[in-house]
Amino acid sequence: MNWFTTLFSSTLGKKLIMALTGIFLILFLIVHLIGNLQLLKDDGGEAFNTYAHFMGHNGLIQIISKVNFILIGMHALWALFLTVKNRKARGEQGYAVTGKSSPWTSRNMGILGTLVLVFLVVHIKDFYAQVHYGHLETATYSSQEEITNLYKTVYDWFKVDWYVALYVFCMGALGFHLWHGFASAFQTLGLNHPKYNPIIKFVGRAFAVVVPALFAYIPLAIYFK
Repeated sequence: MNWFTTLFSSTLGKKLIMALTGIFLILFLIVHLIGNLQLLKDDGGEAFNTYAHFMGHNGLIQIISKVNFILIGMHALWALFLTVKNRKARGEQGYAVTGKSSPWTSRNMGILGTLVLVFLVVHIKDFYAQVHYGHLETATYSSQEEITNLYKTVYDWFKVDWYVALYVFCMGALGFHLWHGFASAFQTLGLNHPKYNPIIKFVGRAFAVVVPALFAYIPLAIYFK
């Protein structure tokens, strides 16, 4: 186990953790976006509340959710470590080994990641914590089962000016973070090849634009509805 401890206590090991947790969080974003898009259905919140109820009461999903929180913490902690270390060693911003001619996103991954982390803390407080520890209204739909009306809570927040502005701003930060982080994760894991790198780069940048844009569109659509 000594080699394992040595690997994950090294800078290379921490970058490996960043890559693995980053890829997991990318997959999480896809699932989360699919759920959030249910908010746009004109059904009084049935589709979204049914989705939220399933996610909140499925044992496997709950385990994955807890693991996700741990990975977010690891991702943020290792990013902070690497950012501080690189600043001390090179006087550069960001956790990636970059030069002044490198893209702005790669030089500011630490700042972008911090903005996303701050947003997640606010987001968890306003939604996740409310579902598990708050006292939300309930609703009954065609299934005749009384379930938590999270749709109303989300809808009410998405009518608040400053919250919508914060949400959209942080989705922009997420997009810039993914712009560099998506391809960087594959590179760190050694999953890069001259033949496939252009495809990975294209998919990564498309993901960095489309996914945050769709996330940002949802509160805007509700706010201006």
